[in-house]
Amino acid sequence: MDLALLISAFAAQKESAKRSQQEVLYRSLRDLLLDGRIAPGTRLASTRVLANELGVARNSAVYAYERLAEEGFVAATRNGTVTVWNGSAHRDMQQAGVPLTHRLSDRVQGLGNPQPEPDRMLPFVPGLPSLDEFPIAQWRRCVERAWRRLKPGQLAYGPAEGLSELRRAVAAYIKVSRGVRCETEQVFVTDGTQSSLELCARMLADPGEYGWLENPCYNGAKAAFRSTGLQLVPIEVDREGMAPTEDQWRRFPPKLIYTTPSHQYPLGSVMSMRRRAALVEQARAHGAWIIEDDYDSEFRHGGEPLPAIQGCSADAPVCYLGTFSKTMFPALRLGFMVVPPMLVGRLRDTLRGLVHRGHPADQLAMAEFIDSGLFARHLRRMRALYIHRRGTLERALGRHLGSALSIRESSGGMHLSAELAIPVLDQEVARRAADEARLFLQPLSQYGVMDGRTYNGFVLGYAGLADAAIEQAALEFAEVVERHRRLER
Repeated sequence: MDLALLISAFAAQKESAKRSQQEVLYRSLRDLLLDGRIAPGTRLASTRVLANELGVARNSAVYAYERLAEEGFVAATRNGTVTVWNGSAHRDMQQAGVPLTHRLSDRVQGLGNPQPEPDRMLPFVPGLPSLDEFPIAQWRRCVERAWRRLKPGQLAYGPAEGLSELRRAVAAYIKVSRGVRCETEQVFVTDGTQSSLELCARMLADPGEYGWLENPCYNGAKAAFRSTGLQLVPIEVDREGMAPTEDQWRRFPPKLIYTTPSHQYPLGSVMSMRRRAALVEQARAHGAWIIEDDYDSEFRHGGEPLPAIQGCSADAPVCYLGTFSKTMFPALRLGFMVVPPMLVGRLRDTLRGLVHRGHPADQLAMAEFIDSGLFARHLRRMRALYIHRRGTLERALGRHLGSALSIRESSGGMHLSAELAIPVLDQEVARRAADEARLFLQPLSQYGVMDGRTYNGFVLGYAGLADAAIEQAALEFAEVVERHRRLER
């Protein structure tokens, strides 16, 4: 054994942390073994010699050897303590470039995002509500009252389907506001839309079956379908929403159909009643489930909203998804889904084996926020505010970009979809330039289900932008576009 190596490692450990001598000695030997710097089969110095060389008590050396033996690094033999850990094999594999980690499953290949997490408060971030306008004092009082009402038993895991108070409040609200046909038992509280999507994909379809997605599409739906092993089928979108062909129904009969009919994400079209009825009829005939994501229908900017697909008929095979991330705030992490009566018992029993629901105070507070009318009042204020901010942004973009930018017609929501009439060198290059300008530009092409069709445009969120910020952001956006137009020339 190379005592000089151990003496050096022992001194370094001693300097870096305040630990007992026996702990420092144990860690020094363990690290040398793990790194392969002490080869397997090496006979270690006796505890007496080791203690004398390091200037420690013999009991410290005995402790270190005993602990290493318990962990399988060394073994006591008639010839003394001998190392049995082959750390050099691990080191040799690293040096040879052999990967030492297990690979991820095929289901999650391609789901990673190498880009760093964006600053969610940058101008144009899609889906971000006006957080500075949220009535935080009123919400805080609801939360405080909820905590006062909580009983000790409610601090344990709650029912997998969510608290009955919130489920009842949600059912009453969406019956009136969205024309959803449901009773309290059909409502299941989730951790948000992504959680709802993953539950639907896991429980309503098997790997290898076809999952239809609008093209372009919300990336969270794409991730949920892909991670559960579904074969993705992109369905093009026109001014009437999702537009499947007879050939697609015949060749790729779906098990799941994901759609955002009230405000297609990201393009903004509204699915017509004619097409809604046809989708339900075909889904019923093919034994398919429709996942209706009603993510921001509360913010319609003109006219009466069309009722949810779920309410088209009493036996529609539709799972209706809603979220409070857009209407309240994202960090709340509360959403819900409404399932057909035939699924209620099976879904409840399955969820009990899959999830442990928590956040009882937030659920009770949300129920009070709805029941008291505070939720409806907040939505009315935000609806008016977002109408104003969209108009302000459209006018600012018109001043700074003119005919170079075409805004897709949309009846509401929190973002607009804008396409450029002029070439852009590269949307990813433009996005990086926008990062430097402290803008968040999400290319439309990143919402495509498969590689192929591209869009020369961006999704621009406006809900969280005050008037002055809108003007400045539009100016900087125009400068980014102009810079890349000059480069292309």
